[in-house]
Amino acid sequence: MIPFAIAGIQMNVAALHENVSAMSHKIDLAMLRFPWVQMILFSELAPYGPVPENHPANLDEVLAVFQEKARQHNVWIIPGSMFVRSEDKLYNEAVVINPAGEVVARYRKMFPFAPYEHGVTGGSECLVFDVPDVGRFGLSICYDIWFPETMRQLTAMGAEVLLHPVLTGTIDRDVELSIARSSAAMFQCYIFDINGLGAGGVGRSLVVGPAGNLIYQSAGQEEIIPIEVDFETVRRQRATGLRGLGQTLKSFRDGNAEFPVYQPGYQSDYLDSLGELGMPLQGTREGIGVPEPAKTMPLQTVSDQPNFDPRVVQAITGGID
Repeated sequence: MIPFAIAGIQMNVAALHENVSAMSHKIDLAMLRFPWVQMILFSELAPYGPVPENHPANLDEVLAVFQEKARQHNVWIIPGSMFVRSEDKLYNEAVVINPAGEVVARYRKMFPFAPYEHGVTGGSECLVFDVPDVGRFGLSICYDIWFPETMRQLTAMGAEVLLHPVLTGTIDRDVELSIARSSAAMFQCYIFDINGLGAGGVGRSLVVGPAGNLIYQSAGQEEIIPIEVDFETVRRQRATGLRGLGQTLKSFRDGNAEFPVYQPGYQSDYLDSLGELGMPLQGTREGIGVPEPAKTMPLQTVSDQPNFDPRVVQAITGGID
């Protein structure tokens, strides 16, 4: 057994003033009550809330607070995420701080919640990092998990635990929890889905095991959620299958199928027909009375694509032995 203890912090997040001092207190409290914890994870945008204008231009000072706490308690800290500006672009960025107080990794949210997170640019790189002699962690932020490609890439990079800070205050939280559980099962990993409260979300933080099993779900109050994970359980599930059954990672690796939608230059008349990504307005009739695709566009095949590779069709249709 390779145990490692992670504490998710579900706390009230204010939108109009800083939350760094409250987070610092929560770290002290968590380590006082649960001194065996080795990593602390906060929710998305916890330090300054969801309003970009309230985030300082220079984050060195606030990072120094968390770096000192990491050294003080000999603990890994992921202090949620913060808005950062780089080359006139705004990103939603999370950092990883090790027990020596060093910032060892940075991750920028790949899929901002468009169109609602207007003006936020998506990052382009997945992130994994190692805790020496323990295991490999992946980091994603909120809406990223709605795109299974992110989880598949992190898994292919060796991630065994997904750290997933979120800020969800909307009625789709139930759906998001289902996605977290199904993602854990599909990729046989632990997922720490940590939400905030107040301006930081509706809570209901979730920890899921590598069989898609619910380990803990919080409600709507402030809470410290200390959970010990076992990396050997992840490795066993991936080697022998979920509960000794489906070995999905190996099946995907060994399968003949390729997916043309991922090929460079792939064009979809149907996806193009959906229109621009924009915020629905009052009285909108978008999507109502739209003819079904079969009546408005020709049946598109893989061979219609500009970068068509006939081996793709052969693989999908079973034409290759």
